[in-house]
Amino acid sequence: MSATTQRRCVQVLNEALHELFATREDVVLLGEDVLDPYGGAFKVTQGLSDAYPDRVLTTPISEASLFGVAAGMALRGRRPILEIMFGDFIALGMDQIVNGIAKFREMYDDQVTVPLVVRTPMGGRRGYGPTHSQSLEKLLLGVPNVCVVAASECHDLGALLVHAVEDERPVFFIENKLMYGRPSRRPEDGHIGELAVREAGGEYPALTFSGNAFDDASATVVTYGGMLPVVLDAVTELILEHEIFCEVVALSQLLPLDLDPVLESVARTGALVTAEEGTLTAGVGAEIAARVSELAWSDLRRPVRRVAARDGIIPSARTLEDAMLPRVEDVIDVVLALEGVRS
Repeated sequence: MSATTQRRCVQVLNEALHELFATREDVVLLGEDVLDPYGGAFKVTQGLSDAYPDRVLTTPISEASLFGVAAGMALRGRRPILEIMFGDFIALGMDQIVNGIAKFREMYDDQVTVPLVVRTPMGGRRGYGPTHSQSLEKLLLGVPNVCVVAASECHDLGALLVHAVEDERPVFFIENKLMYGRPSRRPEDGHIGELAVREAGGEYPALTFSGNAFDDASATVVTYGGMLPVVLDAVTELILEHEIFCEVVALSQLLPLDLDPVLESVARTGALVTAEEGTLTAGVGAEIAARVSELAWSDLRRPVRRVAARDGIIPSARTLEDAMLPRVEDVIDVVLALEGVRS
């Protein structure tokens, strides 16, 4: 195993931030409790305020104001990185996002840009309860002119973050909470574990996984972020226990949606399953399902199926939280149903 794969994802993100601060004097960081020695709630910003005290700003608990200040910095030529401590709190900045940040460039006839990066952890499975465990990235999918990037432990996290800071658009950089403590699992010789991997081009590439060299698979499972390890565990069990092979497409860019890797996979498999940690209704999977149904209806031989959290609030009790959020068994059951093994 290489040194890269041995590093935890939080270390990769932290190193990328240090690299950005060292190479770009226009980068600033602001957020709650980001100063050392605390270094942020999940320690992603550790060491930055000691090294760059004039460019790391700790702030009051006022997310709506933070979005406004960061937008102003971006309009004046800085490259602000705004850390929102929990992704649930982007809801407090939605007016700034929808009616300001997303619109300034077009409102002012392309004379200004808002190169703002909003980093925020999403997801549950930590027992943090209803207001600190949600996956709310789907709320951003209907907002034109922003970019939504969902990192996973198998993507090049450092490169994704650097591209986000260099992007001229406002970028929402979604980091799953469980990902922080996991090792970065980059492809080695075209594989991650026993699965073959293809990486698409572009600044925010998708990864496509296959257990049988991209030949004769039963379904395409599209996922992102913190659901990727759940899905990979599911497809591995399907191979070992049922000899059923699936392809997995792990997106990193959710908005604008680049469905080329998904369409290429569906053309091989003829079936689509979407898997996300957010709630089912009006989710990311619903948008993917609708677009694939429009663009590749002749390739689909079976109904599109979706796996997601139950519609409701996330409980604090771990057993109830596990019952609310999508599990390995949920993905397996959907694929077996497509194969006619289960109803």
